[in-house]
Amino acid sequence: MEALPKILKGKDWRELISLWLAARRKKKTRLVMAGAHVLKCGLSPLLVDLAEKGFISALALHGAGAIHDLEIAFFGQTSEEVDETLEAGRFGMVRETAELYAAAVYLAARRNIGLGEAFGAYIDRAKAPYKKYSLLYNFHRLGLPAAVFVAFGTDTVHQHPNFPAGETGEATWRDFKVLAAAVAGLNEGGLVANFGSAVILPEVFLKALSAARNVSGPVKNFTAANFDMIQHYRPRVNLLSRPTLKSGRAFAFTGHHEIMLPLLAASLKSYDRYKRK
Repeated sequence: MEALPKILKGKDWRELISLWLAARRKKKTRLVMAGAHVLKCGLSPLLVDLAEKGFISALALHGAGAIHDLEIAFFGQTSEEVDETLEAGRFGMVRETAELYAAAVYLAARRNIGLGEAFGAYIDRAKAPYKKYSLLYNFHRLGLPAAVFVAFGTDTVHQHPNFPAGETGEATWRDFKVLAAAVAGLNEGGLVANFGSAVILPEVFLKALSAARNVSGPVKNFTAANFDMIQHYRPRVNLLSRPTLKSGRAFAFTGHHEIMLPLLAASLKSYDRYKRK
């Protein structure tokens, strides 16, 4: 942290880290939203470590992120070569993932809980061999809220005949209420950071913010940050500019997740130790 130039993005980075530590100190929401690429790059353990140390208090994924998390928990790896399977109509047709996904969704239906909690509970109950690398399992273990938002037609499991569409829709709607409750805790000093979701999570966040303000009262003066390889329209508008229009701070950092997220984790932990001295 001390080596960063005190100008432009170097200055912004220092300010973001200070605001992030302040949010933890004030026990305000520290919400991280992550796209699937973050999980595919093997960065889940970094986010788990930050959650264990109190830097993250809530998590939001979209449907593809939950699929990768499930595959990592059970198989220790994820993803497939789309170019090799799409031509023959085999892309996304693997049986095991769809079966595990459906089982977790039915657990959500039986317990009347959201997808995020259900996936974590299912991974735990099934004793998935690589669960220590799972975001949803670890947030379940830590008792922290995790929400999953499914856009129908965007995920490989939607191609399968055993996809429980109604139960999935109901459970992802429950997670909207989970997210809205977490967003209410951003008021006066909280923080939300988005890693790589260009459309779905920024859109969901905007509506959750509106719902939280409608039901819970003011949600203002918080910090919003977007990390991505390209700064897209919806994160820039629906996460950064509109929510902080009258109060708060907004930051945009451009770079590859496999570089930026380790840098962020190292900055938070090193500056936290520095401030404690």
